Amino acid sequence: MLKSHTARLALAAVLGWQLPASIAAHASSHMDAPLISLDDAANTTDVYAFKSKSGGIEYLTTALAVYPFEEPGIGPNIYGFDPKVDYEIHVALGNRVNTGRPDITYRFEFKTTYANKNTILQSYLGTLEPAKPFPANQNRRQAYKVIKIDHRNGDTETVLGEDIPVPPNNQGRLTPDYNKGNGDGLARGGATSVSGLDAYTKNAIASLKRDYRAFAGQRDDGFYGDIQSIFDLDFSFDKPAPFDSQGGYNVHTIVLNIPLSELNGADIAGVYATTSRPEGNKMVQVGRQGNPLFVEALIALKDKDAYNQSKPSGDAAAFNGYAANPELSAALGVTPIAPGLLESIFTPDLIKVDLTTPPARLAGQAGFNRLSVFGGDVLASTKTGGNVAGGWPNGRRFGDDVIDIAIIALGGAGTGPDFSGVNVDKVTGNDITYNQVFPYAATPLNGRSHGHHGQ
Repeated sequence: MLKSHTARLALAAVLGWQLPASIAAHASSHMDAPLISLDDAANTTDVYAFKSKSGGIEYLTTALAVYPFEEPGIGPNIYGFDPKVDYEIHVALGNRVNTGRPDITYRFEFKTTYANKNTILQSYLGTLEPAKPFPANQNRRQAYKVIKIDHRNGDTETVLGEDIPVPPNNQGRLTPDYNKGNGDGLARGGATSVSGLDAYTKNAIASLKRDYRAFAGQRDDGFYGDIQSIFDLDFSFDKPAPFDSQGGYNVHTIVLNIPLSELNGADIAGVYATTSRPEGNKMVQVGRQGNPLFVEALIALKDKDAYNQSKPSGDAAAFNGYAANPELSAALGVTPIAPGLLESIFTPDLIKVDLTTPPARLAGQAGFNRLSVFGGDVLASTKTGGNVAGGWPNGRRFGDDVIDIAIIALGGAGTGPDFSGVNVDKVTGNDITYNQVFPYAATPLNGRSHGHHGQ
């Protein structure tokens, strides 16, 4: 196991940058800035990016989650993607990662239709028997198009797939295949093989042109942590039982597998996501997300909305001061161990992924550790000639405990060498297991059988 300081130096080798020593005990409360908090369908909650392999093909797996705090027990369950919003995943390659300028953008455009408008039943007309493209009793139906925009080639647009169905939301008894038993039970846990996926999810996985794969639909909120104690401003995490602030809620998640063959042999990728709404005759960006915590925990209130409306290429000029002199470090009485660490992570704010390693270990697989490098979870990199972090901040996987990783790097968990017992906020896992196969994000929770906050 790596000692604390040694672990930080090891992370420096990930991509020539370091895990910040002064990362705060914050992650994603999903209410990052004033304006976007009023726009659920465009509110980005989390972005994920990691290397994977499936069917002999190596991928950069990317994911964007939106629409925070979907209560599973509500009815009618009409949470969804907004047809007026452009959802985009951006990928920068090689040296352009440092400039924050994407080489490729993947745009997801949605549409909503109804099988029958002469009824009060908005979502479902009866029990949904899994079928392609939509179950017969699914009244409200969403489908989407995936467009690749290649900035390396004059912003050339290629439609990778269209009319791709979004699976139904989990409505308990009417969507029984999501759940254990007859629809009243808990949502199914994560699958270790494609055959183990529920039929709704399986039917919604799309094989696109050039070996891309896509999924978009309701999923469990994959982020976990005691955010409430953080925003109570006491940082004590002294609740008698683990308190997962996001536990029991769903989100809507887009997952895209990008073949590495599409990335021109790049050894590093930087990933971020945006949402945009129409204003006049153009689309205007309203949301942005890269690494967990930047806009929420480091950027001052007066600039939070500006961050969401700007591009990473401007981060160094506009926001570097927040990374260089974080207010939160002073509030917590922490002195960064070296200058420049936060700047290298957050300016520009992209999730950096070393593409020269083997595929990342997934939650539930042998060798996976929620603490990433601090739990001994490392990957061999031909880029660095050594080991790099197996998870965040080298990419971000479903299941990475970004709160505890940050606390360790901060020095708040002691000097090591053994960090395996670190459990700062008492929350060490999600409320439902993730899938070990595409689309990786966990099954949406059942409103008839779910808890909140680990209870």
